[in-house]
Amino acid sequence: MLNTVVNLFFPKVCYSCYDALLDFENYVCTKCRHNLPITNFHYDTNNPVEKVFYGRAKVEKATALLRFEKKGIVQQLIHNLKYKGYEDIGVFLGEWLGNELKDIEGFKDVDVVIPVPLHKNKLKKRGYNQVDKFGEEIAKALSTEYNKTSLIKITNTKSQVTKKRFARWQITNELFAIENLNQIENKHILLVDDIITTGATLESCINVLNTAKNVKISIATMAIV
Repeated sequence: MLNTVVNLFFPKVCYSCYDALLDFENYVCTKCRHNLPITNFHYDTNNPVEKVFYGRAKVEKATALLRFEKKGIVQQLIHNLKYKGYEDIGVFLGEWLGNELKDIEGFKDVDVVIPVPLHKNKLKKRGYNQVDKFGEEIAKALSTEYNKTSLIKITNTKSQVTKKRFARWQITNELFAIENLNQIENKHILLVDDIITTGATLESCINVLNTAKNVKISIATMAIV
């Protein structure tokens, strides 16, 4: 009864279309969720996410939950997550993907989930890393550790969303570093991010993480272009 009264005056809305949510709906309305372009890549071997890294970086498993389409629902969700403070979108996508990964061989033995970090200046300006809630929910589903302190970004680059594909390939100054190396040695790391385009940022992270002793690295993102 209380929830009904609260929703009457402060209705929850869909983070995609902004229609009021029904009592049984959370984050995204049933219509928008039904129209989300799901990939199901984690159920396949040699899927398109894994192929991005062929000949570039060794990954154990890789997946993206959704397809990113220009002016589509996924673009709207991620825009709201990154720039409007709707962090619950990360919770929604992390719960969803985490509940699927926990039953898949290759992800069951993940020891730690690590987000692609923001530079400290961008983190201060935005107030949060848009990947954190997503990663935290996946770690919770996998009953494993979430570590957002070991991998740090030491250069501040502009957002990749507005850059053309060719320009993204040219990025060579996006540098990362590891603190507390012993915390990730001998572990299977699940590296999480929001969108994978060319894979350049994730490749940079993988190269740095591989300086730790005896690590395995897998990847999970919200979406793939």
